[in-house]
Amino acid sequence: MRLALLLLTLLAAVPAVAQQRAPNRAEDSRRAELDSLFEGLKAAPDDAVATMMEGRIRTLWAEQASPAALLLLRRGARNLAARTHDEALEDFDAAIVLSPQAAEPWHQRAQAYAALGDPAAAARDLQEALRIEPRHFGALLTLSMLQEERGDPRAALRSMEAALALHPRLRGGQQRLRELRRKVEGDAT
Repeated sequence: MRLALLLLTLLAAVPAVAQQRAPNRAEDSRRAELDSLFEGLKAAPDDAVATMMEGRIRTLWAEQASPAALLLLRRGARNLAARTHDEALEDFDAAIVLSPQAAEPWHQRAQAYAALGDPAAAARDLQEALRIEPRHFGALLTLSMLQEERGDPRAALRSMEAALALHPRLRGGQQRLRELRRKVEGDAT
């Protein structure tokens, strides 16, 4: 009887162990695909290919969040676009509660904080987004903009260079880089 009970207990535990291993495999697969896409971004032959790769990277980043958090991120983005920043902030707060391990909710909330005129809170959220995903070129771009607004063009230039090192064909990136270099180095360039 004891042996039968032990076998039943072990059999009940097998699906739980398998479920724990499956997310690790899925995460490993997602990370490997991201690595490949980031390498591809550096060698993208044109903007169309780079845009396609960027889209897939953003999709993989979004997939880190739970389905409920994804819905909140979408609603928050709509609220941000509609300039209802307080509502966007609430959506992003809730998304972070649901998926604190995903970088995108932190990045989105940083944008809401910046829109509300709270650069310190925005910078903290960008720091967290970059801790979770150091290759988050969108967070680096947002950080660059905050640094420039703060009056630190050198830091803004460094952040922009870091973003472009990851994504050389980032939309508007080269123009922004030239403008920042002009501010830092003067009109000699």
